[in-house]
Amino acid sequence: MRVIGITGGIGSGKSVVLNILKEEHEAYIVEADRLAHKLMEPDEMVYNKILETFGSGILQEDRTIDRIKLGNIVFHDEAQRKKLNNLTHPAVKESILSQIELQKQRNTKLFVIEAALLIQDGYRNICDELWYIYCDKALRVKRLMEYRNYTKKRAEEVINAQEPDEYFKNGCDKVINNQKDIAHVKKEIADKLYK
Repeated sequence: MRVIGITGGIGSGKSVVLNILKEEHEAYIVEADRLAHKLMEPDEMVYNKILETFGSGILQEDRTIDRIKLGNIVFHDEAQRKKLNNLTHPAVKESILSQIELQKQRNTKLFVIEAALLIQDGYRNICDELWYIYCDKALRVKRLMEYRNYTKKRAEEVINAQEPDEYFKNGCDKVINNQKDIAHVKKEIADKLYK
């Protein structure tokens, strides 16, 4: 089974690439952020640890974690963000490793992990190759304004807070240029998979 890690900045179009890999290449997809959110639900791996660390004030009435309240704590305090990452990231990686083993048993051919912090969190040890989904800043800003209703200022702030293009390009094996039409992106993906 081939394991590919996908990363890229916000607005680069990672979701488009994941959909193509799933629909046209039968990839099994794991999105690290979604998995982290699932592991934060009641009775899941990280839930109690987060409550012990951040207190019950982050809960909604139904006892689920209010991600906005938690976000307000961690996004303005580097020490608190590290605490949250130290709780969630190892659990996410453990879950992904379990899923890899399960998919191997099911003879899955292509397993894809999407994570913003793919390089930083050491997924090089898990993946056969890492792909960077590239899109220039101007188009990323435009997409964030269109699809997420960000202001231009907010979009630029979020992009500027992430690692620069060179960091991703140097840390990845292949680059998918996601600035052109969908046909071009599909061809690039097929080329990267089979050539």
